[in-house]
Amino acid sequence: MIRLIRWIRCDKATPQKAATKVETGEFFLVVGRASPWWHGSTRHRLKESKQTTMGSSAKKKREKKQDFQKTKLKVGKTKAKAANFTDTSFKAKSIVLNQQSLTAAAPSIDQQFTHQLSLCSSKTDSQRRDAINYLTNTVAERPNNLPLPVATILPKIQPLILDASNSVRAALTKLLRALPPAHIATHVDHILLYVRAGMTHLAAEIRASSLDVLEWLLQTAGQELVSCAGGWLKTLQCFLTLLGWQSSKQEQAAGNWSSERAVSFGKPGSAASKLLIKQLNVLTMFLRAGFTDATSAEDAGPANASCFPLCSTEHQVLYARSNPFRGLNLFGAPKDAENAMYDDAEARKRSFDDVAVRAVARGIQAAKKEGGEIGRAASGLEKALVDGMGEFHRDVE
Repeated sequence: MIRLIRWIRCDKATPQKAATKVETGEFFLVVGRASPWWHGSTRHRLKESKQTTMGSSAKKKREKKQDFQKTKLKVGKTKAKAANFTDTSFKAKSIVLNQQSLTAAAPSIDQQFTHQLSLCSSKTDSQRRDAINYLTNTVAERPNNLPLPVATILPKIQPLILDASNSVRAALTKLLRALPPAHIATHVDHILLYVRAGMTHLAAEIRASSLDVLEWLLQTAGQELVSCAGGWLKTLQCFLTLLGWQSSKQEQAAGNWSSERAVSFGKPGSAASKLLIKQLNVLTMFLRAGFTDATSAEDAGPANASCFPLCSTEHQVLYARSNPFRGLNLFGAPKDAENAMYDDAEARKRSFDDVAVRAVARGIQAAKKEGGEIGRAASGLEKALVDGMGEFHRDVE
């Protein structure tokens, strides 16, 4: 609002001298009476000051009204951020050092071996492979003085039999062959669990690697493998599943409603053909180990000769094996025949004759018809079967 404090009359000749500044709320206004030009200028300034004052008050009312209005959101558009919004997002970067040890003294060989053994469970394929290679070199340099016992090393590296990386499995096979053979016999049953899981794996590469581990076990501790719990029948069932040969138990369960599955031998030189040849060769080694006792005939010869002139003394002495009359089944059928321990060759031959001899004989005849490397591998398997079974071998239709 404008409030005029004083009106002053002025002369036409000297309107500026007689003019007086009138103080208002925000500015000074010059008022004159005699001059029309001055009078018009005064009214113009009064009008401007009034509009300015009214505009500022309307702006304040509009801003005050906006504080109580609800924001209308539109479909498809994000909600507007508040006036006091604070951005709390952040970015982080890590620095990886190859050697993070700050100690002045270098770690010992035992500490490095323990650290590399812990890296066998790493999520990176290259890190697992490098760790296994380091363990292999250390074991090869110190075979008689290992930094850690074999009982500590094997539980860490056994799961790598099923590793998805081919390089890791190949490095693992080298490490297993570098371990002292005398320390493997007591751990065969634990390793065999992973081997059987790998033999029935969906990936053909893992099945082939598992056969390499099984071949190493047969060469290192064959008698312990076929004598441990589940080492004979369960492993034999895995071979029959791989080769597509039905056992006697499966035939009885199927009855007359199923026919024998045709086995695909693959083209000569293909990956499937090479895998089949390896399966037949390892099965031959497995049967030879199962059909042989721990005490060979050469060891029994001098003992019989020392009893001269007595003869057939081996039938008069006590049996060296446990439960020698298992074949008579004096105490009833075992609850779980597959997980039973067959610690002598006679019991293994009898169980093989009851379960798998017919399926293996039919599979051998089918493989021999293929000829080539498959036929030679099948012939070797047939020779091991005939030589090992002896009087238990029966002709199969």
